[in-house]
Amino acid sequence: MPELPEVEVVRRGLTRWVSGRTVAEADVLHPRAVRRHLAGGGDFAARLKGRTVGPARRRGKYLWLPLDDPGFSVLGHLGMSGQLLVRPEDAPDEKHLRIRLRFADGQGTELRFVDQRTFGGLSLHDNTPDGLPDVIAHIARDPLDPAFDDAAFALALRAKRTTVKRALLDQSLISGVGNIYADEALWRGRLHYDRPTATLTRPRVAELLGHVRDVMNAALDVGGTSFDSLYVNVNGESGYFDRSLDAYGREDEPCRRCGTPMRRRPWMNRSSYYCPRCQRPPRTTA
Repeated sequence: MPELPEVEVVRRGLTRWVSGRTVAEADVLHPRAVRRHLAGGGDFAARLKGRTVGPARRRGKYLWLPLDDPGFSVLGHLGMSGQLLVRPEDAPDEKHLRIRLRFADGQGTELRFVDQRTFGGLSLHDNTPDGLPDVIAHIARDPLDPAFDDAAFALALRAKRTTVKRALLDQSLISGVGNIYADEALWRGRLHYDRPTATLTRPRVAELLGHVRDVMNAALDVGGTSFDSLYVNVNGESGYFDRSLDAYGREDEPCRRCGTPMRRRPWMNRSSYYCPRCQRPPRTTA
């Protein structure tokens, strides 16, 4: 699933290519793509027609398009393989095209939602007073959000009484950090993924947040991380941060810091990659 840097790359592309345009027509080509819009595909298309799209916004891994009716927005969830692509109107349809938005300005491009595995989708939701779709109002701010409160996060982290990687993936504490970037930040911080959060001092938490931000900003600079053709930006281009990963996916390869072979361990139906020398496991786990 795309993580924060990948979704942010898509958000920037949508703001550039779609913001300010008025929807002339919405075509729903597969019902699963609008399953989160409980009123169905017909209602989705009818309510979008004639609406003008504002600059795309993001909270963690979720992105949405505000509409000129301030009461609701189009929420996008990319799932495992969802792509929001800006294409010429006369370009051939993608094999897994699910939703098409045509615009009324005559620029010759349209927005397409393509999803091979159909885990993602688009839906219309009422907004909170803060302008968030109501279904994601519970999601915490992400570490690249200027309003993210470092001190409050440190207090909540210690009070959670869990382990550090679980905390980084807890959307009620901090959003947008997924498995790949958590492993990368923990490697940079020399922290084992099972380190109890109660043992982290405030300076240690501040240092960890710095590593999280550094990893995400480095990924943003090169368009995100892509291990196959499923994640692309709005122009169909893949990210290149996978070439710079220090931990994730490097089982048995030498640690770039000390040369010790990296290890992989099963973790919550996923994998954790770490250096057994630089990131020593705790004596006890939370």
